[in-house]
Amino acid sequence: MKVILKADIKGVGKKDEVINASDGYARNFLFPKNLAVDANKENMAKLKAKQDSAKFQKNQEKEEALKVADKLSKILLKIKVKSGENGKIFGGVSSKEIAQELEKDYKIVVDKKKIELKETIKTLGVRTIEIRLFEGVTGKVKVDIIPE
Repeated sequence: MKVILKADIKGVGKKDEVINASDGYARNFLFPKNLAVDANKENMAKLKAKQDSAKFQKNQEKEEALKVADKLSKILLKIKVKSGENGKIFGGVSSKEIAQELEKDYKIVVDKKKIELKETIKTLGVRTIEIRLFEGVTGKVKVDIIPE
């Protein structure tokens, strides 16, 4: 019997997956616990509509990410920090500070965890930093660390 799973079931399948289940397993376990529905024409049409909607949503998010990546490529973000005479910074510039400056100066909201910074920046100068915006889409922003 073909059924559409409504939830992830370990060893059986993932949510919204169409599987072949034995009649007894479907009638005695999956249906009573509301873990699956029969894969009839109506339910298959609903599943297809749901998948199309999710695909459309994902494409919209990717387009937005591409627009943000384009904006980021044109930005030179200037961050003022206290520094010593030899160009060393007191403390450091972290991904959190970069995210805050982007939001404050350019109204671009980026999660600090998506900024790829191996370690805090501890020297003055310009460097290019990558930001993961969406799967397969990364933006690059130039960050200029200048003394106060």
